[in-house]
Amino acid sequence: MKSLAFIHRNDTRFAIGDFYPALSVFSYHELGNTTSPFLLLDHLGPGKLEPKSKKKGVNEHPHRGFETVTFVFAGELQHKDSTGGGGLIKRGDVQWMTAASGIQHIEQFSSEFRESGGPFEMVQLWVNLPAKDKMSTPRYQSLLNEDIPKIILDDQASYIRVVAGELNQTTGIAKTFTAMNVFDIHLVKDQQITLPAAEGATTLIYLRKGKVQFSSDEESLEEQALAVMSSLGTGVQINALENCDLLFLSAQPLNEPINGQGPFVMNSYDEILQAYDDIKTGKFGHYSD
Repeated sequence: MKSLAFIHRNDTRFAIGDFYPALSVFSYHELGNTTSPFLLLDHLGPGKLEPKSKKKGVNEHPHRGFETVTFVFAGELQHKDSTGGGGLIKRGDVQWMTAASGIQHIEQFSSEFRESGGPFEMVQLWVNLPAKDKMSTPRYQSLLNEDIPKIILDDQASYIRVVAGELNQTTGIAKTFTAMNVFDIHLVKDQQITLPAAEGATTLIYLRKGKVQFSSDEESLEEQALAVMSSLGTGVQINALENCDLLFLSAQPLNEPINGQGPFVMNSYDEILQAYDDIKTGKFGHYSD
């Protein structure tokens, strides 16, 4: 089994456009290739939007060189992008957007949700693309809650949603450039599970709520903290010390240079400069209402 390498935690909350509070769980600026191919994870909320709110979210902005994966646990988002992709992202849905060669998009609370108000909670993951795929054609995947395979565990209250990858012959519906396991998991207290993670793979567990432990002699993971597991060994054992919700991420690292600035993540500084030039000349396009 893989052992716990270290726990990473940030406690500073900030705003992303109108989204507040937002927690930067980790980013490649802090951890570099340690978390490759996973670049960044932001946790938006839990929060509450007042009824008839004028707050919208994040206006049009570009990305290049990676993918964004947005999990909606409460609330409702409206997405539009320059490829024509988009739609409503409701509770339980996942949006997998491949920026690749360049995309412009908006992410906002839906008009219906702004009118009604209510609780919101979202997590956005950035997944790096291999150098050979960074200038691929952008694409948009809307992964609806009812279509995401769910494995119900023995106690009937715990479950694992297989967003990408494979578990117990159940295959996730997300199409990925790099083979990876992305699981959204709910465990009740005292539930114990073992998840697949290959030798050498980057393996991360982000605990949204609750408390878990990986073995009896390791420190426990508290909510809103990230566990980085050792690359040595295979598989991860998770013991729920409380009812908990977590994201499980595992993939082989890309082992390529990371050069990122703002909304662009490439392999060299020259590629970053080219991205800014391409934005100025309109090569990313614009979304249309």
